Amino acid sequence: MSTSSVNDINSREALQKKLGITNVMAIPKILKIVVNIGVKDALSDKKSIEYAGLILAQITGQKPKVTSAKKSIATFKLREGDKIGVMVTMRGKRMQDFFRKLVTIVLPRLRDFHGVDRKQFDGRGNYTIGFSEYIVFPEIDPGKIDRMQGVEISIVTTAKDNNEGFALLEAAGMPFKKD
Repeated sequence: MSTSSVNDINSREALQKKLGITNVMAIPKILKIVVNIGVKDALSDKKSIEYAGLILAQITGQKPKVTSAKKSIATFKLREGDKIGVMVTMRGKRMQDFFRKLVTIVLPRLRDFHGVDRKQFDGRGNYTIGFSEYIVFPEIDPGKIDRMQGVEISIVTTAKDNNEGFALLEAAGMPFKKD
């Protein structure tokens, strides 16, 4: 399969044949990619949300949305509505470009990388990858980093189950571990 997007006609036909789908509209596809940074010291340092937003804007090329706490948690001194992170939802061409960059540039830059884990599916064909630090992205200058944050990338698909989601991402070029 090619490393281009799954919307490529050859890979869509191969995916349709592999999954045994007769209806062309039932072929799974990637709907959106959500990139999220949870800021651990957001309550004590208000500038950390802005800093995480700048980093996320560099990584994705899109202005991030600030996320708020949905519940109050007394042990974390967290109140409902407190700003705790930033996120970006990408669709269309920007999503395809980001996915291509993730597969061809970011993942191979990881130390001791042998493929991503097959067990990160959620049961409905959606896949989530977590990075402990965002320095693996080529847009980030390591010399200007003062604090490290983790990044979570969720790939949302139209797949019905994990097997369809796995076949879709494998056809799109996601490097999975060999068992």
